[in-house]
Amino acid sequence: MIKDGKAYVDSQSSEEMAAQKGTPTQPGVDGPYRNRSVEENLALFEGMKNGEYGEGEHILRAKIDMQSNNMLMRDPIMYRVVDKAHHRTGTDWKIYPMYDWTHGESDYLEQISHSFCTLEFKPHRELYDWFLDQVIDKDKIRPKQREFARRNVSHTVTSKRKLQKLVEAGVVNGWDDPRMTTISGLRRRGYTPASLKNFAESIGIAKRDNLVDMNHLEFHLRDDLNKTADRVMCVLDPVKLIITNYPDDQVEILQAENSQEDESRGFREVPFSKELYIEREDYREEANKKFFRLKNGKEVRLKNGYIIKGEGCLKDADGNITEIYATYDPDSKSGSGTEASMRKVKGTLHWVSAAHAVPVEVRLYDRLFTVPSPDTDKEKDFMEFVNPNSLEVITAMAEPAMKNLKVGDIVQFQRMGYFCVDPDTTEDQMVFNRTVTLRDTWAKLED
Repeated sequence: MIKDGKAYVDSQSSEEMAAQKGTPTQPGVDGPYRNRSVEENLALFEGMKNGEYGEGEHILRAKIDMQSNNMLMRDPIMYRVVDKAHHRTGTDWKIYPMYDWTHGESDYLEQISHSFCTLEFKPHRELYDWFLDQVIDKDKIRPKQREFARRNVSHTVTSKRKLQKLVEAGVVNGWDDPRMTTISGLRRRGYTPASLKNFAESIGIAKRDNLVDMNHLEFHLRDDLNKTADRVMCVLDPVKLIITNYPDDQVEILQAENSQEDESRGFREVPFSKELYIEREDYREEANKKFFRLKNGKEVRLKNGYIIKGEGCLKDADGNITEIYATYDPDSKSGSGTEASMRKVKGTLHWVSAAHAVPVEVRLYDRLFTVPSPDTDKEKDFMEFVNPNSLEVITAMAEPAMKNLKVGDIVQFQRMGYFCVDPDTTEDQMVFNRTVTLRDTWAKLED
């Protein structure tokens, strides 16, 4: 391009270039170096490439039209001197290309047919095409830039600049933090390719900016995981349940289905004993008729196990329940075919055997921001809307079969939500990320 008179080296300061570039209503003027000779431009550019000049001494500009109505066409910068190491090439290169120049050329070199951009890049299309005109081979694919509205999802941000600010400020733990809307973050949280594809197809593409509710994305995630994720039992907030009339040293191995949606997925073995863990919220000493979980004098079924009746509890000095007592009906075992096993009770609880429970770390992820559109407020910075409760780390009690899961496996903790095995998992400590709850917990809050 230099040899063809389509590019030149400019030696003005940034302030001088800004002044001669004009404004949207005032045309620019030619700079003093615009008509340098080809030989001088080549020599200066070679010196830039070899590191003979400091930052800001010279730049390479495209020679287009300083009077263009599109300010991007007023001799845009192509290369500048940057005296910094590159993460791949080290200090080999002293000049670096600008985005507008790189965009179309890299698409062309990689033979990309279409470059999809957000709407703010529409004015750049003219420059994208001009740069391609200078290098195109008619026998190869010519890329096309097309612009569409950004897919903004509520309670998060998708701008790379703002995501980077979250990383640098320590709000999140890197680009693959499960709260991030990066591909690596979504993958680590447990989002499946099918759920993202179905979400994208359901909302389509548009030429106008809009905000898609996070609930819509989570709907497609739940829909996919409901079909593909095995069911397991894990107690997030455990309290001990003692079945007082169950034999002290007896351990039964119960059969639990892996999926109510797909019988072909088979069954797994779950140990059952006198002492179990259940969710603390699943027991009340007294409750109204709408409470269908365990309470004194009322019956519930233990998933895949027996019907039990609440008998009482033990509390510490602060009034916190430390143990719950219940009795069981020995004839009510699930799947046994007895008359007692066919009795209908309104509540079913998940549980794990206390003697066989596996302690696991569970990371309960929630919305990253407290408002649907954190980056559109004109008076506040988006960082002011960061949700301080977007991550809670707890120790839960899991059934022993969960030790067989591998990093990336996704399961449903019955009645609690879908969870994914995190890469931080070690041989001694399993780590799970909450992918999504079984139901939308934010709709009621926002109503």
